[in-house]
Formats: sequence, structure tokens, C-alpha cells
Amino acid sequence: MFHKLGYNIQFVERSPAPLLLPILRSRQQGDLLAWVLDDPDREASLAELSERLGIPVSSVHREIERAEQAGLVLSRRVGRTRLVRANRQSRYLLPLRELLVMSFGTPRRLAEALGAVAGIECAVIFGSWAARYLGVEGTRPVGDIDLLVLGSPDREAVYQALVDLEGVLGYPVQVTFRPPDWLETGTGSFHDTVVAGSIVQILGTDARVANAVAAATASVAH
Repeated sequence: MFHKLGYNIQFVERSPAPLLLPILRSRQQGDLLAWVLDDPDREASLAELSERLGIPVSSVHREIERAEQAGLVLSRRVGRTRLVRANRQSRYLLPLRELLVMSFGTPRRLAEALGAVAGIECAVIFGSWAARYLGVEGTRPVGDIDLLVLGSPDREAVYQALVDLEGVLGYPVQVTFRPPDWLETGTGSFHDTVVAGSIVQILGTDARVANAVAAATASVAH
């Protein structure tokens, strides 16, 4: 998209509207608002939000400015640090929070729920939900959240950790269990589908998953 101003043409890069909630401008906006509004008692600096969410500080500042003007968040300064939290008095807080958590808060909510379960070495979302979250279009509507758990956890403990989340997330969570090295060494059509598709990491080391998916995808291609 570009704007023509006199004899100057300024090109402005804009990320597309997020497919999970296209009423927003971008996934960055959704991720940021979901994190801030999900816990009204939580307060964070702009630098912390940037680091946690992987969003440039300039973008965080811009979105927080807009949210504060709309009355969704409040901010205060401690020295040179600007702290931000949800505005409990906003009439939009509860309904918007519900929508944002369903659309963008899912990875964090799942990570919190599964983080205390022993034996999980890695957990990722795959399938249509992951694809839409990452901006990949498709004709298949999102009907559930496909969750892959790698390791040797107590399966009942995993199911118990997720039992109260489905109502919050808006979709049933379908869990698939596999051994710790399945992404690297697995075979078969299901494995090929997972590693060739969209993946959103929940638990584990980013580099490990990225390398495993790259290696597995390469082996599938050959």
C-alpha cells in the first residue's frame, strides 16, 4: 500500500488482517491486546511486552497508544518506564477479552496449563487453527485445536490440565501423543502432514522444533 504526498511516494508495509479475527488490523495487535487484557491485574512495561511477544517496541507503543485512547488500557510512569494494564472500567473489557483469548490467547493459555505437567518435552499446535493464526488461508474451517504433545507425560494429567480450557478457547482440543523425537524420526502420512503444515510452538525449545521440522520437511521432499 502506498500514499502519494505531493511529489513524494511513501511505501508503507502493512501486515494483513488476522484470519482468526479479521476485524483487527494485524496479528501483532491481537497478540498484544490478548496478553494485556487477559489478566486485568497484570502490569507490564512496553519493553517487557516487546520481549515477551516478539513485537518491535515501536509497534507496541503505537498499539498501546490506540488502546489507551479507546479506553481499553491504562498506563502510568515509574521514572522513565511506562507501565500498562487493562482498564477494568471499560465496558468493552469482558466481551473483547473473550474474543481475543479465543483468537490469540490460545498458545499462552495452553502453555500455562501444560507447563506443570511432568514429562512433556515439547508441545505444538498444528492443523487449521495453527494455519489461520499464522495467516495461512484455507477452505477448511477451524473446528478444533490440534495439539501435539511429545514426551512421556501421564496422559490423564494432560487431559485434566485441559479440561477447563475448552470453554475459554472456544474450540475442543484434540490431543495427539508421540515420542520425544517424533518430529525428527517419525514416518507416515500423518507425520508428513504435520511437518509440512503450520506449527505454533507451545512448549519446548524453539530451535529444536524449527530444526526438526526443517529436517523432516527436507526428508519428505526427497
